[in-house]
Amino acid sequence: MGVLNRLRHAWNAFTNWDQKYQTEQSYAAGSTFGVRPDRTRLVYGSERTMLSSVLTRMSLDVASIQVCHVRNDSDGRYIEDIKSGMNECLTVRANIDQFAQQFRQDIVRIMFDKGVVAIVPVDTTLNPIDSNSYDILSMRAAEIVAWYPEHVRVSLYNQAKGFREQITLPKSLVAIVENPLYDIMNEPNSTMQRLVAKLNLLDAVDKASSSGKLDMIIQLPYVIKSEARRQQAEQRRKDIEFQLKEGQYGIAYTDGTEKITQLNRAVDNKLMDQIKFLTDMLYSQLGITDTIMNGTADEKTMINYNSRTVEPILRAIVEAMRATFLTKTARTQGQSITYFKDPFALVPLSEVAKIADMMARNEILTSNELRQAIGFKPSKDPKADLLQNSNMPTPTPLQPPPRAPFPPSIRQLATRPVPQLTAGGGSSQNEA
Repeated sequence: MGVLNRLRHAWNAFTNWDQKYQTEQSYAAGSTFGVRPDRTRLVYGSERTMLSSVLTRMSLDVASIQVCHVRNDSDGRYIEDIKSGMNECLTVRANIDQFAQQFRQDIVRIMFDKGVVAIVPVDTTLNPIDSNSYDILSMRAAEIVAWYPEHVRVSLYNQAKGFREQITLPKSLVAIVENPLYDIMNEPNSTMQRLVAKLNLLDAVDKASSSGKLDMIIQLPYVIKSEARRQQAEQRRKDIEFQLKEGQYGIAYTDGTEKITQLNRAVDNKLMDQIKFLTDMLYSQLGITDTIMNGTADEKTMINYNSRTVEPILRAIVEAMRATFLTKTARTQGQSITYFKDPFALVPLSEVAKIADMMARNEILTSNELRQAIGFKPSKDPKADLLQNSNMPTPTPLQPPPRAPFPPSIRQLATRPVPQLTAGGGSSQNEA
C-alpha cells in the first residue's frame, strides 16, 4: 500500500470520529453512566464477605470450559462445529458488551447469587414466536423477577436504551437454568446463607470495636443518687471527652480522688469458632479445598472438584440451552450443544511426553492433534496427519509373484520339429 493510499484510508479514534459524539452536552450516543450498567450486582452483603472470592473462583472455572454448537453422528459422536450465529455467541462474542467467556461467567454469577438464571436470545434472524427456524445473533443473561405459568418476567439490559428493563417472555424462548447446588447456596437456612449472616455479624462487631471508643469507667469520689450529683457526673464525663478530643496528643487530667478503669479486654462470643465450622462445612459440601483456592491442589483433588462441582453446573447450563434453543428436528439431524474440556489442563509437563507417546502408539491421536494440544503449530509433513504408529515400519503393498510359464500342451509337443543327429555326435534343430 502506497503512502497516499495509507493516508487516504487511515483512521484515528480522536480525529476521524463524528464530532457530535465528542461534546458532553450531546446525547447522540445515548445515556451516560459512570459504571457499566449491564453488569450484574450481587445481593447486598454477600459481596462484602470472603464468599465473593469463592464464588468468583468457581465461576471462572466453569467459564473456562468451551461450549459449542456442534453436529453429532447417529451414535452421538462429535463430527464438527456448526457455523451458526449461536456458535458465534458461544465461542466468540455473545453481545456487544461481553465476549464468550464473560458471558458464561455472567450466567454462573447470576445463578449463584439468585439461584436461577435466564439465558435470553436478544437478537434473532426470525421472530421466534412465529417460526422455530431462527438463528441467534446475540444473547444475554438475565435475572428472573416474576414467575407465571407459561412466562417469566426478567430484568434484561436493553442495549438500545442503555439501561435495564423488565420484560415478560415465554418460557419456551428462554433457557432457565437452576443452580444444582441450590439447597447448599440459596436456601434461606442453607449453609452458605448462615455463613453470610455470621460474617455480616462479625463485620458489625469489628466495626463497633474499631469505632474509636475508649470504653472506660470513671469512679467519682462521691455517691451519685440525687439528680444534682447525676448532672455533675455527666458534666465531668463531658469534660474528659472534650479534653481527649480537642487535645493535640489526646491527654486529659482528673482529680486525685477519681479512679479510671479501662474496659479494653476482649469478649469471647464464640463467633469465630462458628464461622470456621460453617466455612469447613461449606467447603466440604461444595467440593472445594484450601489448596484449590490458593492454586496448589494436586491432580486428584482437581479431578474430584471438576467432577463434583464444575461439571454439574456446566451440564445444567448446556442441557437447558439444548432443550430450549434446539428444536426436535434439529436434534434429530444431529445438532447439539456440548462442552469440551482440555484433557491436558491438569497434566504436568513431565507426563505430557508419556501421554503423547501412548496416544500416538495406540493410534488414538495424530501428531498434529498432539502438537495442537500442547500449543505447537501443526507440522506440514503429510505423515503428521496420518493415524498410524510411527515406531512401526510402514507396510509396503505386496507385489504379485512372477507368473510361472504354463507347461506345453500336447498339440505344441506334436508340432515341435524332431532334432537330427550329425556326424559330430551333436544335434541340430531347424528354426521354425
